[in-house]
Amino acid sequence: MPIALVDCNNFYVSCERVFNPKLEGVPVVVLSNNDGVAVARSNEVKALGIKMGEPWFKMEKIAKQHSIIALSSNYTLYGDLSARVMSVLSTFSPKQEIYSIDECFLDLSGFDPQSLMAYGQTIRQAVKRNVGIPVCVGIADTKTLAKLANHCAKKGFAGRDGVCDFGRGTEAQLSKLFSRIPAGDVWGVGRKITEKLLTMGIKTVEDLRTANPERIRSQFSIVLGRTVQELNGTPCIELDDDGTPRQQIMVSRSFGTTVTGLADLSESVASFATRAAEKLRSDGSVAASVCVYVRTNPFKEDEPQYQHSLIVPLSQPTDDTTRLVSAALVGLKAIYRSGYQYKKTGVMLMGLQAKGTIQTTLFDDPVDQARSDSLMNVMDAINRKMGQGSLTVAASGINQRWAMRRERKSPNYTTEWDELPMAG
Repeated sequence: MPIALVDCNNFYVSCERVFNPKLEGVPVVVLSNNDGVAVARSNEVKALGIKMGEPWFKMEKIAKQHSIIALSSNYTLYGDLSARVMSVLSTFSPKQEIYSIDECFLDLSGFDPQSLMAYGQTIRQAVKRNVGIPVCVGIADTKTLAKLANHCAKKGFAGRDGVCDFGRGTEAQLSKLFSRIPAGDVWGVGRKITEKLLTMGIKTVEDLRTANPERIRSQFSIVLGRTVQELNGTPCIELDDDGTPRQQIMVSRSFGTTVTGLADLSESVASFATRAAEKLRSDGSVAASVCVYVRTNPFKEDEPQYQHSLIVPLSQPTDDTTRLVSAALVGLKAIYRSGYQYKKTGVMLMGLQAKGTIQTTLFDDPVDQARSDSLMNVMDAINRKMGQGSLTVAASGINQRWAMRRERKSPNYTTEWDELPMAG
């Protein structure tokens, strides 16, 4: 099953360059909250040896020497552009997993393997044309390999113009390539694991790939054992099932029929916010803001086109479905425009953090929070027992005329190569 990992290049810096072309080709660094440390670096800054997380006060001298432009973080801008990037990418696959603010996985099952390099270029061009953000695309049969392929695409290894497809390489070619890449570049292999691997003589990706899986599992963990299997092309990590708390949660669907009215759109947004809230609670997280977006059908070029997104900040991070739905509906009402045939909506929960780390304020009501937690626990328990959607908010609707239907499903003419109509 081919999987693509699409990752934005130097995302925060690229966002800044979209609206300030004068920053192209010059060294730029984006600083964290309170202008503390470097959280994004342009390639020009990386070439100067400045590391991620470098405190600003330590780099001020070299910044002055090399005319580095330092910018404060603008997370509202980055979040909005992220939503636009993910909206564009969602048109390239029936299944998308947003892994972070600047990267996502796309399921490319059913596509002609020989067309994937060209498809990757199409993805890059579409994002650059529609949003202005450069991306690289890594393609492989597992998520771990797709991440590694993306790494190779960015470094210029075994790729072409920002796209790397491991499916086009022979076993000998991949073995030679993996022998050049440090094991620490593999997804999930951190500094401490890398140090321990070195004591075992495992220095490169090829060393790790050819290591005894049982030995790896016994010396490290089941997770790293799965990583070895993934490096050998055996899928162990499904889309939307990476075993770690998500950095963002998005739920979106294309409608079974186009929608024009605000009432139907509100039902879809409420339904998606409800599902996103369930995922949020399953991770033990809370969200600080809600992003909602709408778009028409880009393939109906003869119809008026419209797409828009809006981020709604929350007064306090929450996992309460009712509060998240309310925020999403506020955003929808702000961006809704009549006169359009809408094909898709989506809800993204952003600013995720562990629920136990929320800092309380003087205005928090412990009793209200206890009621919210109790209600959500009951809601989740009923849905686990009776089936998803058995208990939901009224705003999600009942008939849901907009919902995707599958009882009389026609072929996926535009997304599945295997289902293209054949000329007799």
